[in-house]
Parts: sequence; structure tokens; C-alpha cells
Amino acid sequence: MENSYILECEGISKAFGGTQALADVELHIKKGEVHALLGENGAGKSTLMKIIIGLYKADQGSITFEGKPYSARGPADAMAAGISMIHQELNPEPYLTIAESIFLNREDVKKGIHFLDKKKTNERAEKILREFDFPKGARTMMEDLTLAQMQMVEIIKAVSCDSRVIIMDEPTSSLDSEETEHLFGTIRGLKEKGVAIIYISHRMEEIFEICDRVSVFRDGRYVGSREMEGVTTKELISMMVGRTVENVFPKQECPIGDVVFRVEHLSGKGFEDISFEVRAGEILGISGLVGSGRSETMRAIFGLDPLTGGKIYLEGKEIVIKSAGDAIAKGIAMVNEDRKTYGLCLFRSLRENISLPNLKRKQKRFILNQRREKEEVLEVSKKLTVKAAGIEADAYSLSGGNQQKVVLSKWIMAEPKVLILDEPTRGVDVGAKSEIHTLMCRFAAQGMAIIMISSELPEVMGMSDRILIYHEGRLNGEVSRREILSGGVTQEVILAKEFGGK
Repeated sequence: MENSYILECEGISKAFGGTQALADVELHIKKGEVHALLGENGAGKSTLMKIIIGLYKADQGSITFEGKPYSARGPADAMAAGISMIHQELNPEPYLTIAESIFLNREDVKKGIHFLDKKKTNERAEKILREFDFPKGARTMMEDLTLAQMQMVEIIKAVSCDSRVIIMDEPTSSLDSEETEHLFGTIRGLKEKGVAIIYISHRMEEIFEICDRVSVFRDGRYVGSREMEGVTTKELISMMVGRTVENVFPKQECPIGDVVFRVEHLSGKGFEDISFEVRAGEILGISGLVGSGRSETMRAIFGLDPLTGGKIYLEGKEIVIKSAGDAIAKGIAMVNEDRKTYGLCLFRSLRENISLPNLKRKQKRFILNQRREKEEVLEVSKKLTVKAAGIEADAYSLSGGNQQKVVLSKWIMAEPKVLILDEPTRGVDVGAKSEIHTLMCRFAAQGMAIIMISSELPEVMGMSDRILIYHEGRLNGEVSRREILSGGVTQEVILAKEFGGK
């Protein structure tokens, strides 16, 4: 049947340690449809997709593909079966040609000898590139393509593998309007060929333009599915949020002092014309969807990425930050959202991790005062209740919550004036979250100015004195704690602003 399900997921559950990422979820995809998958950050969308392509193994449940039981041992296995995924963060091989990228691990080989037949591979690539009206030739290097063109190459690769289901995760996050329309034209062409598209996006206008049906996840559970015809934005947002804010966050009211940190008209990659200030003792929440420019702004402030315009002021004086070292020297610290990649040296001890940005304070010329180092590390790790076998234990041996406390410890030892926290409780259990929230309040009470980015609306609403809301690289509103506590501002209101509402 034309409308029969090509992919069915039933009763899928997945836990990571004590965190239940998915609980008995379902998803049914029809042949030749574009099916939107919606949910707040952390709702479980990506976890299910990674199970489908074989990056994770489900703890429970079953998947049926084209009427037969299905499981994949990895993305290559899934692609061979007919399911491909185009990730939000592309990882192209810059020094391969387009042809080599499309047919990677599927190259043509000359008969009788183990040599690549590049001529034949290029001819096959040229043929499929023409079918998609692609503007570049098969021999073009991947590094010479725009991000949108790289994304198109990934789509072409999926089609060349005879994929009958293609998962697209935030496919337009880095595309302009013209490139988005080109992508939509390609999606419509795939629909006509019977290819099913699972479309993950935070952009409501796109969901209504390109999708046929939508399924909503919330907190790792399946909420429901709707036909796009007849459903409203308000209904979808309500399905995504589905709960009221409960006072489960240990927010303490702290005296708020003078302005410590201020930026004016900051612009850079992914954000434009950003102005705000944060005061001593204040927790300034930053809310926005993935790719909205919130993390990009903080990376530029911390000197990790360049600014193209604007000014930064610390305690009333203009400062220039060209590197993370400059930021640290001036009293600005940042806990990155990816602690394992950017926050920790996993196979180094707690002592080494906590000391790393503070070594100059513990050395005389080239000699490190190890006694002082150990004393200070012990003091700060006890203050932040880091649970470990000892300060010589490797960071990788700790739980996620304690790893996050180690990252916090190294910056607290530096005694910053401004502390930027990007997703401070991502991937930690409920108990550790509460401890980290308590620490944030303690730092604020000591007069520190805190900027907190969070994808969890209950967290940002529960812990912030003010909230700035990002939409597509710009600020789209500000909310006070008083408005939240009075009930005048709800999660639905903030989420609507994240989607561009006024």
C-alpha cells in the first residue's frame, strides 16, 4: 500500500546510567512522507535517531523496516539497509573530491587489479550530480564548497545508496533562505520517488511548509502524532511543553549590586547586534534554540571565536579579548557545554585539571609550589563536594556530575568576576543538578556575575533573575524573575519567542 508504514519503532527505551533518555517511545513513518519530529532539547529525538542508525542499542523495544525486523550495528550497516542520517554537525573530508566523498568505501575498482577506477567513479558522480542540478563538478574538492553545498552532497550520498529513509537533523540551521528553498525542492523530489524523510527542526515555519505529519516527544516520552493539516503552532508548543514550572530549583534571592559586565552591539559568526549587562550577584539566563547564537556569543566573549563588531566592558572599562587567556587574565571564566572535549583532560588527575588555569599563582619562576597546589585543590574540591577516590584520581573515572564539579572547581579557584555557564547541568543526574544549582547561588551570593545558558526551560526559568531570549542570532525578548513568579510569563511564552514570536 502507498501509505503503509516503511519504518516502525515500538516501545523503545534507553537509559544512560541513572538517566532515562527514552521511555517506551514509538514512531511510525510512512513511505514518501516528510515526518517532523519535535521536542525541546533533551526530549529524546536524537537518542532515538542514533538507535535507528546503530550508534546506540535500545534497552527495550523493536524496530521494523519495510515490514521486517531491523537492527543496525552502525551507520554503515544502516546505510546498507537503506536508512541514512544527515547530522546537524557535518564532518566532511576536506581533501576528498565530491565524487570521492559520495562513494567513500564504495569506490569502483578496476577489474583484475586492486586499483581504484577514478574515471568510472567520477562518471557515476557526474550523472547523479546532474540529476540534482548541483552547481559543482565531481572533481571539486569538498573544502571548496559552502556549508549548504556540503549538506547537499550528504543528501546525494544518501540517495546514491538507495536510502528509502533519510533522517535530517536541523538541516537548515546554517542555510540562508535561498539555500533553504533549494533544499526543500530536493526534499519534494525525494518524496515523489517514495523516499521518507524524518525532519528534525526547531523552526516552526519550516515544519508547516515542508512536512506532512508531526510527532512530538517530551522528556524522553512519546506525546502524540498529528497531521500537519489542521494542527496549530500553539497546539504543537503545548504538546512540547506540557507541564507547569515547579519550584524544584534551590534558587536563593541574593543582593544584586552594580553592573559588572556589559556588551554593546556585539556581532560575530552566528549572532548580530547583541547588547546586555549583568550585575554582581545576578544570574542572567540565556534561552534559545540550538543554533540561535547563544553559545556562539559566549564563545566570542571568551575569546574562542573572533568578533566582527561591538564592545565589551568590565567594571565600567572597555576591554579587548583576543583569546581565552586574555579572558581568564581579566577575570572571565567559562564552563563550556562540552565538558569532555573542552573542559577536562580526561586522563589527567583531578589535581592537574583543577590547577591547569591557575598554575601561575602557584609557581615561582619555573618552580611549581606543589604543597600549595595540593592544599588549594583539596580546599576547593571539598567546598564543591567533589566525590572521588582522591585528588590524584583520573577525571574519566568520575560521574558526569562530579566531572562538572571539577570543571567548576578550576574556575572558582581562579576567582573570576564573571562566570559563564553553558549548559551547566547537561548529562548529570537530578541530585548533581541540585548541587550545581546550589553552588551557583553560593557564587552569586559572593558577588559573582553569572551568565547561564540552558536548553531546559524549567532550569533557566527556575534559576535566573533575568532571561534573555535568542532567536536566529538576535535577541528577541527579556523576561524578569518577577514576571515568571507572578505567572505572567510561562514556558509557552518563552518557547514562542524562541521560535520568533513577538
